[in-house]
Amino acid sequence: MADFKNLKLPTHITDSLLKIGFKNPTIVQERVIPSILSGKSIIGQSQTGTGKTHSFLLPIMAEIEVDKPVVQAIVSAPTRELATQIFLAATKLNDLFPEENKIQIRSYIGGTDKQRSIDKLKQQPQLIIGTPGRIYDLIDSNALNVYTAKQLVVDEADLMIDLGFMEDVDKIASRMAKVLQILVFSATIPEKLQPFLKKYMENPKHIEVDPKQVSAKKIEHILVPSKHRNKAELIKNILTIHNPYLALIFANSKKNADELYAGLAERGLKVGLMHGDLPARERKRVMKEINELKYQYVVASDLAARGIDIEGVSHVINSEIPQDLDFYIHRSGRTGRASLSGVAITIYEDRDEDAIIKLEKMGITFTNKDVVKGEWVDLKDRNKRKKRVAPTVETKSGKAIAPTGEAKSGKAVAKPKAVKPGYKKKHAFEMAKVNEKERRAHKKQEVRTAKKATKAKYSK
Repeated sequence: MADFKNLKLPTHITDSLLKIGFKNPTIVQERVIPSILSGKSIIGQSQTGTGKTHSFLLPIMAEIEVDKPVVQAIVSAPTRELATQIFLAATKLNDLFPEENKIQIRSYIGGTDKQRSIDKLKQQPQLIIGTPGRIYDLIDSNALNVYTAKQLVVDEADLMIDLGFMEDVDKIASRMAKVLQILVFSATIPEKLQPFLKKYMENPKHIEVDPKQVSAKKIEHILVPSKHRNKAELIKNILTIHNPYLALIFANSKKNADELYAGLAERGLKVGLMHGDLPARERKRVMKEINELKYQYVVASDLAARGIDIEGVSHVINSEIPQDLDFYIHRSGRTGRASLSGVAITIYEDRDEDAIIKLEKMGITFTNKDVVKGEWVDLKDRNKRKKRVAPTVETKSGKAIAPTGEAKSGKAVAKPKAVKPGYKKKHAFEMAKVNEKERRAHKKQEVRTAKKATKAKYSK
């Protein structure tokens, strides 16, 4: 098994990693770090929970020249929470460095005091981590000088596009050094990202970690049928049975998240709420309280699946299947991290069958369960009824039909060896019914023929 020393990182970094319990690199770190250290621009494609953040932080921090008080690298992230998460990861390492290796790191995100940030920029930081809008705002105000920076990270690039921030990223890149190493990380590479890649990246190295490798085997995926039950009540029952250390409960929209949050709170659960419409101060307060374990349950929109990293999530509950199935991977990836096991529970409707089949083709293996009288029970295959082939009976005309009247494309099916009680009576009844129908049809045809003959006779 590889270790960080084999990746040619400086000793002060590998020593600090050991102090925080990082002994061996993840797959994405093992592939990405040497490429960054060699100066190549890369496109890193991996799912959440793969150790991606340290895959770019470690080589960037290794190459910062601490004796030069100028901006040398910029890390951009699409959300305040994600930028803060990256900043905290960087400062946690930096605090463990020897004094002579410490780096000047600053975070610039929306919702903070801009003037205060400008006042502190009399001394330029060496590593900048933040959201594109605020970073460019400081550049455009001539407070932040980035023409000396030679490395730019674009994290969660597909979400950056969805939120409309790539224009700001483009403006930042245009103000940086002419020879620029760009490191793009994204779960998917959408078509809308291509213009940026072609503009700034010449022959980048594409590093992709197979999603099957990162959909942790430690995560148990469970399907629960909705059966038109109240979602909040059903989720409360699931939570009561599992008693999770910390559960993230996902909804597809902010509106649905608000309603689910209210429903769970009404049922006496102490629950937090996290989505993009919350004011910056409120989001910061909720994140602080989540990290302090003041909540056992947190309702979130998909922003949280991509934008925040909460330690200790034991359970993920999907109140509905996401419209973009990649988000299922992001959601479930919030649990089963750092060698721990996790559970991802998804409530589904009958109309979700196609989406479930697609997830199964993506490598997700589901078990089927339900809550019955406050207990967790195993269910049989949800498709069992669809797969069942009904026995058929044969009429006088040779037509094969099912005893219930459900014909199977006119094809006769062999009579089952074992039959249920009453089968023969039902069989005889069905045959009599069909034969009577055929007799009536035959009689009607005879009457029609006679009428036609009479009409023809008198029309001459």
